[in-house]
Amino acid sequence: MNNYEDLLDTLIRQLSDPADFEKSQPASDHSIPVGISNRHIHLSQVDLNKLFGENYQLTPLKDLSQPGQYACKETVMLCGPKGCISKVRILGPIREQSQVEILQSDTFKLGVRGELRLSGHLENTPGMTVVGPKGSVELTEGVIVAKRHIHMLPQEAQRFGVTDGQSVSIEFMGERGGILNNVIVRAKENSGLECHIDTEEANALGVKPGTKIIINK
Repeated sequence: MNNYEDLLDTLIRQLSDPADFEKSQPASDHSIPVGISNRHIHLSQVDLNKLFGENYQLTPLKDLSQPGQYACKETVMLCGPKGCISKVRILGPIREQSQVEILQSDTFKLGVRGELRLSGHLENTPGMTVVGPKGSVELTEGVIVAKRHIHMLPQEAQRFGVTDGQSVSIEFMGERGGILNNVIVRAKENSGLECHIDTEEANALGVKPGTKIIINK
C-alpha cells in the first residue's frame, strides 16, 4: 500500500508541474552537459590593438561555461582566398597567440584548409586575414576546425574512469541521437564539466540546449 501511495504522489507531482518534477530528480553521475560552439576567434593583445586600436580592452557580453572565459561584444571579419565571413564573435580573455575556430563548411567558403586540432595546437595550421574596425591582421597560422572534446576536472576524470588526452566515444539520446567517436578528454584544473561539439555536429544529431551525453569508452 505504501508503494502505491508513493507512486501516486510522484505521478501527481509530475502531472501538476513537470518542470519542478524534473528539477527534483537527482542528476545521473554519468551524464555530461553539452555545449555547442559556433565559429569564433581568440585574440592576442598585439592583434587586438591592430584591429581595434592601441590598448583596446574587450567588452564582456556573456560568461561561458569554462571558468574565466566569456563571449565579447566585439566581432571581426574573417577573409580567405575565396571569400569572407562577417560578424565572427571574439571570445575572451586575451591569449598569447590568436586562434580562429571555424566550421568544416566554412573552409569551402573561405578557401582555407580544414585542419582538425585541439585548441592551442596550432603548429603547421593555415592562416588568414582578420579585419576589424581600425585595421587588419595577417595571421600566418592559427586557423583550426576544433576537435570535439570534454572539459572536466582531474577528479571528475577519475570518477568517469578516463584520463587526460584519452579518446572516447559519446552517446546522444533523442530522436536523432547517435554516437560520436574520437572525442578527446581534457582533464585540467579550473575546468567546467561540459562536452563541446560544433553547430554542424549538433544539427546532425538534433542536439538542443540542455542535452546531455554519456561516455562509452
